[in-house]
Amino acid sequence: MAKECQIGRLVLSRAGRDKDNSFIIIDILDENYVYICDGNIHTLDKPKKKKIKHLIFTNIICEDIIDLKATGNNIKNSVIKRFIQSHQVNKEV
Repeated sequence: MAKECQIGRLVLSRAGRDKDNSFIIIDILDENYVYICDGNIHTLDKPKKKKIKHLIFTNIICEDIIDLKATGNNIKNSVIKRFIQSHQVNKEV
């Protein structure tokens, strides 16, 4: 599993129909797959299962999501949407 793969990390999709979109990792399935969410199309109720090799990892981490998961509180889609909008990342070529 990639060392930078952790819950709450902001990632960009590098492949698929959601290419170049921003997501937050909300769960790690195994060494190859994670669940990602954008709070809009891929909500917490229906997260997207994505291969780790199809993601570009940023150094931005949402501490709110880590704290909410650690305390057992529910994460809201609005928190994820707001975080992604405030940390909009453009893929550099």
